[in-house]
Amino acid sequence: MLRVRGSEIVDAEGRSIRLRGVCVGGWMNMENFINGYPGDESGTRRAMAEILGPARAEFLFDRWLDYFFNEDDAVFLAECGANVVRLALNYRHFENDLDPFRYLEKGFERLERAVSACARAGLYVILDLHAVQGWQNTDWHSDNANRHSLIWGHPHFQDRFIALWKEIARRYRGVAAVAGYNLMNEPFTGASTGRFRANHPSDWAAINKLYRRAVDAVREIDSDHILFLEGDCYSTRFSELDPPFAPNLVYSSHNYTPAGLFTGKYPGKFDGKTWNKKRQADVFHAGEGAVFSRQNEVPLWVGEFGSLYTGPAADASYRLRALDEQIAVFEEHAAHWTIWTYKDIGVMGVVTVDPKSEYMRMIRPILRAKHLLGTDSWLDRPEGKTPVHKAVERLAGIAERTIGDPEIDHPSNRRFMAQALQAGYFASQMQPAFAKRFKGLSESQIDRVMQSFAFRNCKVHKGLAEVMKKYWKG
Repeated sequence: MLRVRGSEIVDAEGRSIRLRGVCVGGWMNMENFINGYPGDESGTRRAMAEILGPARAEFLFDRWLDYFFNEDDAVFLAECGANVVRLALNYRHFENDLDPFRYLEKGFERLERAVSACARAGLYVILDLHAVQGWQNTDWHSDNANRHSLIWGHPHFQDRFIALWKEIARRYRGVAAVAGYNLMNEPFTGASTGRFRANHPSDWAAINKLYRRAVDAVREIDSDHILFLEGDCYSTRFSELDPPFAPNLVYSSHNYTPAGLFTGKYPGKFDGKTWNKKRQADVFHAGEGAVFSRQNEVPLWVGEFGSLYTGPAADASYRLRALDEQIAVFEEHAAHWTIWTYKDIGVMGVVTVDPKSEYMRMIRPILRAKHLLGTDSWLDRPEGKTPVHKAVERLAGIAERTIGDPEIDHPSNRRFMAQALQAGYFASQMQPAFAKRFKGLSESQIDRVMQSFAFRNCKVHKGLAEVMKKYWKG
């Protein structure tokens, strides 16, 4: 069992442990750019049930998850030198909205198979509640299609969130392979009103109150596991987060940078600023997560970071260099870290689905439509704008001029309008088209298609894997 000692994480013998690993997104919390579907997971599941029928749709998703992460994946990661896997979880695998506070054995059985596989491979597991009841942020990765974050103002959702963690704690107390519980991924209290603007103010009272309540509730059942708490505004703000108020707490920041997300040479200019290793170090050390960690002498875990490899092929080497130097900065700070993400369809994964696989051939028209309509928010970058992007830009300008409020921030207005229209409405209209790609397939055919996600049929991103091995093996 791991525990916190001052600013370190130590094992049962008191030896200092540095957690270095990977996040598994797209599995028990699916995401559009990772898995290939449009919009949110719940909407895609509903469309699939309507087109294929509930039983066949459930079979499809079960096979998808069976192949996405299993023993083969855990063994590969261990062989590469990783020592921890952060498993992103959607509450809907464990609780039905129509029957709250009653828990689904099927979801816990799947999770247990993964935890056991990781344990056999010698990997620690961090259980990460990535999508919570009532949505902790407004984005697709919390399985949110409505652009409102309700948990911060609704006791019902808070009660269900607390109760689910008590159930998880009951099942995993004493399990040494579990490094700890990541209570909530990327909270965003500034979205509680549904009105979006630049520099959204944080509701510190709301997040501090819910964190304290959650920690107390888990500790009633499980006094041993580490609890990982993230900063507000997608794990970037810590300035008014309560100082450590209980033993065995680790704090987590997420550290994506323009040098990893935009195309161009590295070192070089991104977002109007020159990025190199020195800037990476300066930005990291001045970041609120690092400052909070130093001031309070607690461990810092960089729960997410990573680069995109969807631009020109020549850019891949620049993104890898930026990533290499970013991890070097984490190491110099003695931070723990898990890269996002392990497996996807060729965006940023260490392992990727083969572009020639049956699944990728089937969904190619959907991927093209998603690109043209800009429905994946994570890939909606300044370069390569389509006519839809230009139209949204004009529409945002029309709205601002008509409303006439000078406090409306254009970049924020354009961004959130795009998310509502492109990632929301357009994506939801595409979900039946995605489901129809599987219409008429037998269960054996569905099984064969979903084997595209099996490790043995995937490709290892060699350049990225080499960078990871360099640090994973210490």
